[in-house]
Amino acid sequence: MEELIARVTNRTGLDAATAQTAIGHILAFLQKEGPATEVSQLLGALPGSETAIADSNAGEGGGGLMGMLGGMMGGGGVMALGQKLMSAGVPMGQMQPLGQELFAYGREKAGEDVMGPIVGSIPGLNQFV
Repeated sequence: MEELIARVTNRTGLDAATAQTAIGHILAFLQKEGPATEVSQLLGALPGSETAIADSNAGEGGGGLMGMLGGMMGGGGVMALGQKLMSAGVPMGQMQPLGQELFAYGREKAGEDVMGPIVGSIPGLNQFV
């Protein structure tokens, strides 16, 4: 997980704690919204991912306005994830580089045969990766 956090901080300029929280939020989102088999394979290929998910969920609060809007648009999805990332201190302009770095790392560790179905199964996710 340290290597991924370092890559995200280098790419986005986020501090390590914010990067780790953001990674945890994204992985938790994938766990909830993505295909179970492929997400399990991804998490298995990323040591520390379960801890990052648990840590990000521990600090979770309400969804705010963006969460409400996302809920009205079909259960949250990518909009709700965006709200969580903003609440964690990730500026809007850093969400795409964050997603790109995380998914590039996932492709390196788990392979395209794992990452492709994850991206393809979640509406709107492809714009961030």
